Amino acid sequence: TLHSRILMRLLVELQGNMSEKRRIGIVGYGSLGRYLVDEVLKRSDELELAFVWNRTGSTLESEAAHLDRRFVLKDLKEFAARRADLIVEVAHPSVTSDYGEAFLRSADFMVGSPIAFADHSTERKLREVSEGGDHGLYVPSGALWGGEDIRRMADRGTLKGLKITMKKHPHSFHLEGELAVKNSAVTDTTVLYNGPVRALCPLAPRNVNTMAAAAIAAHNLGFDKVQGQLVADSSLTSHIIDIQVEGPVNEASQEQFTVHTVRYNPAVTGRVTGSATYSSFLSSMLGQY
Repeated sequence: TLHSRILMRLLVELQGNMSEKRRIGIVGYGSLGRYLVDEVLKRSDELELAFVWNRTGSTLESEAAHLDRRFVLKDLKEFAARRADLIVEVAHPSVTSDYGEAFLRSADFMVGSPIAFADHSTERKLREVSEGGDHGLYVPSGALWGGEDIRRMADRGTLKGLKITMKKHPHSFHLEGELAVKNSAVTDTTVLYNGPVRALCPLAPRNVNTMAAAAIAAHNLGFDKVQGQLVADSSLTSHIIDIQVEGPVNEASQEQFTVHTVRYNPAVTGRVTGSATYSSFLSSMLGQY
């Protein structure tokens, strides 16, 4: 599991001297990346945009009328020259795998695709850099409701089970391999996957970051024991996150402590991210709840 130093920073407010402007680098310019860029630019009294990078450079080229060219970073290897205080990844888990160590040596790093930590090597490398460096490693709450409570139970060793069920319209899933084939044939309601989160992550790299964040919070269980279920439902116009938490059994009554929450997040059909997740992500970036 991730080192406790990182876990203590999970889903908590960013620290730092907010009397000075913080320079923010945004890695990824999809719908969430655009939203974050716009929000940073709106807050010019406290934030500065250090750079924006996107895997598909033509996307930024087409935004010339909307985005000042001085903010565009063409080569991500040159990120350090932009002197960002915080780098926010909202692109793809491969970015964290390839650049996470370098980012952490230069700035605080917020990992918007925490499924990257399902890879043992990536987890180990970033843990080592974070332990020995001066910069913070953060995972935003995103669509995970109750993450701090899950983490506290894990800290105490009272978290016994955790299952996250994600229900979306099939067009809102962007899947790989056998799951993509199965999802393409959905006409009503179909369970696409039910099992450990670690095995699911490489098959749904754009969809299960909520589950990955839960697996990090539930550090006594981790990616192998936290369970995930994907359900495609062609009738849905929202993203539904169902979280089931299991705690200890009362010795006297033999009844088990349980918590069940359902997050209903309106979303445009085909969108990976629901509308409420945008503001949640922004709050994490700003260091607010």
